[in-house]
Amino acid sequence: MCGIVGYIGPEDALEVIISGLEKLEYRGYDSAGVALIEQDNSVNIIRSVGKLSELKKEVKKRDNDAHAHLGIGHTRWATHGRPSTNNAHPHRSGRVSLIHNGIIENYLELREELQAEGYEFLSETDTEIAAHLLHRELERGSEPFDALKSTCSHIRGSYAFVALDSEHPDRLLVAKNATPIVIGQDETQVIVASDIPAVLNYTREVLFLEDGDCAELSIGGIRVENSGKAIEREVQRIAWDPVTAQKGGYKHYMLKEIHDQAQVIAETFRGRIQQEKSSIVLPELEWEQREIESIERIVLVACGTAWHACLTAKFYIEQLAKIPCEVDYASEFRYREPVLDEKTLVMAISQSGETADTLAALDLAQKAGSPTFAVCNVLGSSIARKVDRVLFTHAGPEISVASTKAFTTQLTAVYILAMYLAEQRGALTSSELQEHIGSLIHLPGVIEQAVKGDEQIRRISREYYTASDFLYLGRGNCYPIALEGALKLKEISYIHAEGYPAGEMKHGPIALIDEKMPVVVVLQKSDIQFEKTLSNLREVESRRGRIIAVTDDQGRSELSEVCEEIIEVPFLSGWLSPIVLTIPLQLLAYHIAVMNGTDVDLPRNLAKSVTVE
Repeated sequence: MCGIVGYIGPEDALEVIISGLEKLEYRGYDSAGVALIEQDNSVNIIRSVGKLSELKKEVKKRDNDAHAHLGIGHTRWATHGRPSTNNAHPHRSGRVSLIHNGIIENYLELREELQAEGYEFLSETDTEIAAHLLHRELERGSEPFDALKSTCSHIRGSYAFVALDSEHPDRLLVAKNATPIVIGQDETQVIVASDIPAVLNYTREVLFLEDGDCAELSIGGIRVENSGKAIEREVQRIAWDPVTAQKGGYKHYMLKEIHDQAQVIAETFRGRIQQEKSSIVLPELEWEQREIESIERIVLVACGTAWHACLTAKFYIEQLAKIPCEVDYASEFRYREPVLDEKTLVMAISQSGETADTLAALDLAQKAGSPTFAVCNVLGSSIARKVDRVLFTHAGPEISVASTKAFTTQLTAVYILAMYLAEQRGALTSSELQEHIGSLIHLPGVIEQAVKGDEQIRRISREYYTASDFLYLGRGNCYPIALEGALKLKEISYIHAEGYPAGEMKHGPIALIDEKMPVVVVLQKSDIQFEKTLSNLREVESRRGRIIAVTDDQGRSELSEVCEEIIEVPFLSGWLSPIVLTIPLQLLAYHIAVMNGTDVDLPRNLAKSVTVE
C-alpha cells in the first residue's frame, strides 16, 4: 500500500515526482524518498522519515540549478523494517536504485543467498533484496530488460517494482504481480505510478499492467512482456477528477476500503502460510517453543472495533489452540486489579497502535510480569514498540474513521495466529492444518463475491434507512460480527443500533420489537445452533419485526418463510464465515448512512485514533 512514482521527460523530474507523491500520500506516510539521475548521470538519493513534508524539507537542500529528467519516488507504509532513513526507499545496489510496493515472501532465503555472494544489506526491508538481485543480473552482463525478467523469476510474492539503472539513464524498469501499477504516456514523457491520481496532472491516457508483466519504459515507447511473450496493453482514457481518482472512483474512502478487503486480506496471509508443508510461518515473532508451551491463559484487550476482533480471536484460539482466553475492554482492564502472572499472555489488538487505554493496559500487564503481544496495523507505533511480540496486519492506511479493512485483516491475522499456536502446541494434525490453510487461500476470492452483493444491499437500504432503531443478532463466532454490524451503523448513520447474542433476545430486547424494528440476524451455515436461531426469528416475526438475514447458507427455505430480506454470501468454512459475513454489514451501514446524508468518512464526534482518555 505504498505510493510509487517514476518519471522520464522534459519536466523537472523532482517536481513531477513530489507532486505525484502528494496525490498518493494516503497510501503510506511513515517515510519517503527519491532517486534522481542528475545531468552528469550521477544518481542522487534523498530520503527522510515521516510524512512527505519532511522529504520536501530535505530536497530544498539540493542545488537549485539541478534539473533531472528521470527519477523515481516513494512514500512508504512499512511492512518489513521499522520507519527509518535506512529502511526508506529507494534502495540502492551499485548502479541500481529501486522502489517497491508489496511483500517478497521468500526474502529470507534470498537474503542468505545474496549475503553468501558478498552483498551487504543496509536495511531491514525485503525491498533491498530486489535491488541486489537486479544489480547481480546486470553485472552478469544481462541487458536491463532481461535482467528485470530474471530478477522476477527468483521472487515469490506480491510486488510492483520501479527501478533505474545509472548506466542506462534513458529508461525505467517496471514489474507487477498482485500489486497495482499504472503507466501514463504522451509524445514527450512517461510517468508510472501505483495509482491513477499521480498521473492525471500530466496525462489522462493510461495503461494498466497485469500480473506477471515486466515493462521497459522510455520516451520512445513502452515494451511489455508476460511469460516471455510480447504484450500490447490497451490504453484507456481516465475521466475522473483528482478527488474522485484519489478514492479509486468511489464516492467515499469507506466504500473504497470495503472493496480493498480482498487484496489486503491476501497481503496479510501472504508469506505466512506454506500450503505444501501444511505449516504457518511467523519468523518475525522469534517465539521459542518453551515460551509458547508455557502460556496457560490469554487475556485479550482492545477498544471499539478491535474489541470485536478480540471476541472472534477468543473463539479461534480456544477452539484451535485449546488455550483459555478472556476478553476485556482496555478502558476497564486498566482500572481494576486483574489477576496476571508470567504464564498469562496479554494480547492487544489495535489498528493505529496508539490507543491510550490499550497502551495503559499493556503497561499494567508488563508491571505484573506478563508477556505481551499485539496485533497491529502500524509498524513503529507506540503499541508495536512496547510489546514483546507483534503480528502486523497489512491493511495499509485506513482513511475512513469507521474501520472496515483493518477489522477484517485483524480477524485474518488472529486466525493465522491461532493456527500457529495450535501447530506449535500440537493441537492440530497436519491434515487439519492443511484444510484450514486451503480455506484461507480461497478467502480473498470469496470476499470479492460478497462485495458483488452491493446492489441488492443498496436496494434493501432504501427500505430501512428511515428506521430509528436496529437490532443485530448472532450466535457463536457470529455474535461479535453482529456487534460490529451494529457499531458500524451507529457510527456513520447516527441510528441507534444494538448487537445481542441471539439467545439473549428473550431476556430484554424482545420488548423493543414491533413493526418498526428492523432485526438483522447473522447466520452461518455450519452453526450447530441454526435451528435455535431460527426459532428466535419466528418469535421476532410473530411480533411483526422486520427481519433481514445475512447468511452463507444459500437457498435455505426456512429463512424465506420468516425474513423480509435475505442477503446471501458464498460459504467457505465455519471458521472464516465471520470474515465473509462482515462484508454485507459494512455495505448496509454505508448505504443507509449515505441515504441519510451523513459524513460517511468523518462521522461527527469520532476520531480515527483515540489517544486520550
